[in-house]
Amino acid sequence: MPSTGGGAGFAGVPAFGGVGFWSHLDRRALFERGDVYRVGFDDERAARPPVRVAVLGAGGVAQSKYLPALAQLRTRWEPVELVAVSTLDARQGEKLAAIWGVPAYADSGALLRDRAPDAVIVTSSDDAHPELVLAALEAGAHVLVEKPIARSLDHAAGMTRAAEHADRVLLTTCNKRWSPPYAEARRLLDAGDVATPRLLAARFVLGYDYVDLLPSGTVHLFDLARHFLGDVKRLTAVAVHGAPQSLAVTLEFASGAVGTVLTSDAALSLHPWERVEIFGDGGWLAVDDQWTLTLHPAEYEPARVWAPVVPSTLLSAEEWGGWVGMLEAFLDAVRGGARPPADDGYRALELVVATQRSLDERTPVELPL
Repeated sequence: MPSTGGGAGFAGVPAFGGVGFWSHLDRRALFERGDVYRVGFDDERAARPPVRVAVLGAGGVAQSKYLPALAQLRTRWEPVELVAVSTLDARQGEKLAAIWGVPAYADSGALLRDRAPDAVIVTSSDDAHPELVLAALEAGAHVLVEKPIARSLDHAAGMTRAAEHADRVLLTTCNKRWSPPYAEARRLLDAGDVATPRLLAARFVLGYDYVDLLPSGTVHLFDLARHFLGDVKRLTAVAVHGAPQSLAVTLEFASGAVGTVLTSDAALSLHPWERVEIFGDGGWLAVDDQWTLTLHPAEYEPARVWAPVVPSTLLSAEEWGGWVGMLEAFLDAVRGGARPPADDGYRALELVVATQRSLDERTPVELPL
């Protein structure tokens, strides 16, 4: 998948250049047009082919992330139209219809027949993903599905094959890839600022149990590990005795690189909770809490720290969380642009399944499964 890293630059040092975060912030809007809210007419964006989108299973994540991100893109003249939503909760349906001015269906199949969307966003319960994704693909729609792609590898594989057979985009939520610090980290790797990445160290910890740790939380780090260092050929997981959700996972990449992922649901939640480090020849970088990026470029050079110090008018949770960038990439693929591998969601889930298998069998697991 193409890098979306950006040229924000570090305090006191030259900007990195490129696209990405600062292109999202739109320097032309800020410094040339004075359009700090980015609502001025954008002729290039407005000329793009329109895309009609529906949301299937419009629960919390759809209402708090996807729909606001779509609204941001529409405000910036992106020709994307929300045509309908589906939810089994009648009260939520009434609210969504009133807020967004679109019909709310209880039956997703009826929505697909009546509205014939170009693309759908599946944000239902995990168990319903296979049924809804397959129905959307059969109806001819491109699909963005929340992670985990499914609860089983068999279902995930079937969804991947169906997308390839239908020649439709299938993107599984990997929003952290488009979060500005991680996007910049990817750009730095592509540019060779950390030469020959050899080692990854990552941590994801929570202090609450509303989310299934591995498939719904740690899966983000598994996706980032593949995004940064490629496919994994062997995995070994070890859990703390008596605390099965506190574990260490060792990843051996096909490239020869090695990584470790530490994850736990017994930590604190309002203290540092996520860190990704990538080490190469003579340099390394770290992203802390999806917020700050630090580059250590060479032995005798100072560290370069990149943190967001920008006008609040140019910052939003949807953008910083990667939702806006992910939707832009999805819409671009729907329009015929660069298409992400359909099996990215499968491969991330595969690492979750391999981790559990390694824990159960107390042995390394070879990949692919």
